[in-house]
Amino acid sequence: MAQDPLLQPFQLKHLTIKNRLMMTAHEPAYPVDGMPTELYRAYHVERAKAGIGLTMTAGSAAVAKDSPPVFNNILAYKDEVVPWLRELTDACHEHGTAVMIQLTHLGRRTRWDKADWLPAVSASHHREASHRAFPKQAEDWDIDRLIRDYADAAERMHAAGLDGIELQAYGHLMDQFWSPLTNTLEAPYGGSLDNRLRFTFDVLRAIRERVGPEFIVGVRYTGDEQLPGGLNADEGLDISRRLKDSGMVDFLNVVRGHIDTDPGLTDVIPVQGMPSAPHLDFAGEIKRQVDFPTFHGAKIQDVGTARFAIESGKVDMIGMTRAHMADPHIVRKIMEGREEEIRPCVGANYCLDRIYQGGAAYCIHNAATGRETTMPHDIPRAGQRRRILVIGAGPGGLEAARVAAERGHDVVVLEAMSQAGGQVRLSAQSERRREMIAIIDWRLAQCEKLGVEIRYNCWAEADDVRQENPDVVIVATGGYPIEDKPGVGHDLVVNSWDILSGHIKPGHRVLLFDDAGDHPALQAAEIIARTGAELEIMTPDRTFSAEIMAMNLVPYMRALQRPNVTFTPTYRLKSVERNGNNLLARITSDYLDLDHERHVDQVVVNYGITPMADIYFDLKPHASNGGEVNYEDLIVGKPQTVVRNEDGRFQLFRIGDAVESRNIHAAIYDALRLTIDL
Repeated sequence: MAQDPLLQPFQLKHLTIKNRLMMTAHEPAYPVDGMPTELYRAYHVERAKAGIGLTMTAGSAAVAKDSPPVFNNILAYKDEVVPWLRELTDACHEHGTAVMIQLTHLGRRTRWDKADWLPAVSASHHREASHRAFPKQAEDWDIDRLIRDYADAAERMHAAGLDGIELQAYGHLMDQFWSPLTNTLEAPYGGSLDNRLRFTFDVLRAIRERVGPEFIVGVRYTGDEQLPGGLNADEGLDISRRLKDSGMVDFLNVVRGHIDTDPGLTDVIPVQGMPSAPHLDFAGEIKRQVDFPTFHGAKIQDVGTARFAIESGKVDMIGMTRAHMADPHIVRKIMEGREEEIRPCVGANYCLDRIYQGGAAYCIHNAATGRETTMPHDIPRAGQRRRILVIGAGPGGLEAARVAAERGHDVVVLEAMSQAGGQVRLSAQSERRREMIAIIDWRLAQCEKLGVEIRYNCWAEADDVRQENPDVVIVATGGYPIEDKPGVGHDLVVNSWDILSGHIKPGHRVLLFDDAGDHPALQAAEIIARTGAELEIMTPDRTFSAEIMAMNLVPYMRALQRPNVTFTPTYRLKSVERNGNNLLARITSDYLDLDHERHVDQVVVNYGITPMADIYFDLKPHASNGGEVNYEDLIVGKPQTVVRNEDGRFQLFRIGDAVESRNIHAAIYDALRLTIDL
C-alpha cells in the first residue's frame, strides 16, 4: 500500500516538515497578560506529541501598541514574549513539530478604547462594521513606525527560535492597504496596485534586513475579497505572483473573502451547515498558476477532505485547526490505523464564537481542549474497579460513561427513550444542525468499544437503581421546557420543542416569544418561517438571541430575513387569552408599563429548560454523600470524599442540565472532571 499522502514530508526551504497536516494560525485566547505561558504551551505541545507536522501559533500576534487585541492575543511587541515563545518552540521541537507564528497589525479591526487608548490606524478613515472604530488615516511617520514595528516583532520571533513567521494580510492592516475599498491614501502608498502593495514590500524588506534570507516568511492573504470594488480574483493572482517574485516570501497561505462583517467572516471560516472546504479549489488554482508553496485551511474538518487536498496537489500543507481542537491526536490515530476513532469536529464553532466574545476557546465536545494543564486527553486507569450507574444518555451521560469505562470501571447507562442523544438529537433534526448528532454517535461508538451496557426504554426508579448495587450513581437526565409563567396559561401556548419535534405544526400568524435567547427559539423560527407563516420573534432583551454567538447567528439570519418575519426586541409577553378562534397576546415592557396587543393564532414560547431531577432527589436519602459535591476538590482534581450519610451505599452526583440549564459543553465538562477522579 502506498504511503498516506498526509504523512509525506514537505521540504520548505531548509525546513523539513514531517507531514502535511498543520494547525493554521489561531488565537485560542489562552495568554496571560499577552504572554504564551504554561497553558498556551501545553495546548500546542499536546498536538505536537500526537505528531502534527506544523503548528502555527497566535492568530494575530500584535506587533504594535496601536494594534490592541480585540481578544486575548499574544503581544509580539513586548521583549518578554521571547523566552515564553522559546519554551513553547523547544517543547514542540522535541516531538519533531515545526513552529511558526502569525504577526499582524489589526489596523481598523480593533477599537480605540482598549489597552492604551491609542487611535486605530488604517489606510483610510473608513470604519470596519465589526469593530466599529473610525480609524485615523496613516501619516508618513505612522507608516515609518509601523514598518519598524513589524521588523522588531519579526526579530523577536527569530530570537525565540521559531521556524518562521506568517504575516496576516486579510482584513488587517496589510490588506487594508491592498484593497481599493479601504485605501484612500495618495501616492506613494495609495492609488495604483503598485502603490497599495508598497507598504507590504517595505515591511518585507525591513524584516529581511533583521532576520536574514534563511528565516522562513510567509503571507496569509485573501486572493479575492468577493466584494464589489474590492480585490478580485485576477488581482489576487497578480498579488500572488508578485509575492513569489519578490524573493522575500517562502510560502503563500491563501483564503478567499472578507472578514469585516459577521457574515463575511463566517463565509471565510464556515460553520455548521455550510459547505466544507469552500475555498480549496480556489487555493488550488493559485498554486497551479503561481507554482509556489501553498498552504490552506478553511473548514477542512475531516481526514478524507484533507487527504484529497494533498493527494490532488491542490496545496502543499493543509490546515485542520478546529478539527485538532476536537481531537488533538488526529495524526497519531492516522498512523495507527484508527481513523474511525477520531473525535469529529461538528462545526458548532463554539471555539471561535467564544473568543470573539472575549472568552477562551473551548471545543463544544472536548472539554480537555484549552484545559491541558488540568484535564487529560488520554484518560488514565483507576486504581480500583467500581460499578458506575449513569441515568440518561445525553451528551453528559454518555461522556460520563465513556470516561468511567476508560478508567476501567463497570458502567451501565439507563435511558428512558428508545435512542440516545437527549436535546442533541432534537436539535439535530434541523437539517442545518444535523452534524450535532456526531457528538452522540462518537460517544456511542466509544462506549460500545469499551463494553458499556446501555439499556433503552428504561425509566429509572429509585428502587431499581438501588438493586443494581452501584458504587456511584450519576444523574444526567437533562431538563424539560418551562411552559408555565404567571399570567401566561400553558394550555394556550406551545413551546419551541413542540415545533422542533414536529409534534405541533406551525400556525399561520405566529408570535414566538423568546425569553432564553438560545438555539431552540431560532430553530423553531426557521421551521415556522419556511411555511410562509406571518412570524414575529419577540424578546425582552435589548438584543435577540443573546446566547447565540456571532458566527452561529449568521445562518439563522440568512434564513429569517424574509418579508414574513419581524424581530421585536425589548418587549415582553404578559398574557395570552382565548379570542374566538384565535389568541389575544398582551404585550408589556421592562422599560415602561405598556399594554399592547397581538392577534395571532399561535403563541410559541421559549423560556428555557428546568432540571428533570426527580430521580436525583429520590436517591439523595440513600447516598453516602447526600448528593453533595466538594467544589474545591472538583476544581483542583481531587476525588470526592464527602460523607453525609454513613449508611449510604453509593455516591450520588448530577451533571449538566439536571443541575441547571446550561449548554452541551458544560454538561460534557461536568462529566469529564467529575468522572476523571472516580
